[in-house]
Amino acid sequence: MRQKPTVLAREIVANSRLFRVEEVQLRFSNGVERTYERLVGRGNGYGAVMIVAMLDAEHAVLIEEYCGGTDAYELSLPKGLIEPGEDVLAAANRELKEEAGFGAHQLEHLTELSLSPGYMSQKIQVVLATDLYEERLEGDEPEPMGLDKVNLRELSALATHPQFSEGRALAALYLARDLLIQRGAFTL
Repeated sequence: MRQKPTVLAREIVANSRLFRVEEVQLRFSNGVERTYERLVGRGNGYGAVMIVAMLDAEHAVLIEEYCGGTDAYELSLPKGLIEPGEDVLAAANRELKEEAGFGAHQLEHLTELSLSPGYMSQKIQVVLATDLYEERLEGDEPEPMGLDKVNLRELSALATHPQFSEGRALAALYLARDLLIQRGAFTL
């Protein structure tokens, strides 16, 4: 196992309402020193969830929302922050109700993903939601989200869709599809 670099210094070099930029000075085991910058959480975060919600054996829910990072309306999976005192599955069910208008009788934690581990400390918990029912909760979204769906047989086509660019969502869909195939709930 490789030895992690020694941290020589850490400093927050920029702050915003949502992000902090941390500069980290490191010395690697071979003596080379480098300065890295990374986005770190505000220190009071409880994490986030992303939900693969299955409408039936082969269709997953997609939402359409405005994304400030790309300055466009994008398709993705329902997702959001975990609130204080909330566990991953409860947060997933709440976010699913707020963003897509569905709850789930069955929720299963699949994995944890990172968006960009070289530059960000944040991770997201991926949850599979099945046995859906209609229920809407008021959320913090500035406008109602659009709803769409994707057939798990068409994920490679989704990857080229002009409104779909989130790698975490694509990875989550492939993971859910492979698990459902493994369980015999779905075939290609």
